[in-house]
Amino acid sequence: MRQIGKQILTLTKSYATFCVLALVLLAAPALAREKAIVTNVLTGVAISGYDPVAYFTEDAAIQGSPLYELQWSGVTWYFSSAANRDVFARAPEVYAPLFGGHCAMSMARGHLSQGNPQIFRIVGGRLMLFYSIGNRAAFDLSPANALVQAAANWDELPDSRSAHLQ
Repeated sequence: MRQIGKQILTLTKSYATFCVLALVLLAAPALAREKAIVTNVLTGVAISGYDPVAYFTEDAAIQGSPLYELQWSGVTWYFSSAANRDVFARAPEVYAPLFGGHCAMSMARGHLSQGNPQIFRIVGGRLMLFYSIGNRAAFDLSPANALVQAAANWDELPDSRSAHLQ
């Protein structure tokens, strides 16, 4: 009987974590458009030219090409194919990284740091980039708490018209 109680408690905790993640991620599309997007300091291209759609279709960081570029939210984005570019154009809020490509764990800690496009995680159908493998591991320890804190810190940043980190 005691084992059943532990299982119910574990399931309840998992459900609560899922609900918090869902709430944060539902608000995420609006967050992605209002704040500065990380761009490469030399090229001005979002997320250093990596294809944001490929993270979902290939589960990998794939370098995009200027042959398949698109302007969105005042920034140039590269894609590895015309098909990926067209998919992004139809729903950019779905594929653009949360927090504009800034490190999700750094954001949770109250720091604004550029995410590394090669260190990523897809959580709840949303792409998140991380500054380092250590930051990603820290995020994985408590993703719901990290997302809640990151979203709160992100909300306090000025919008992209008054600040742009490169």
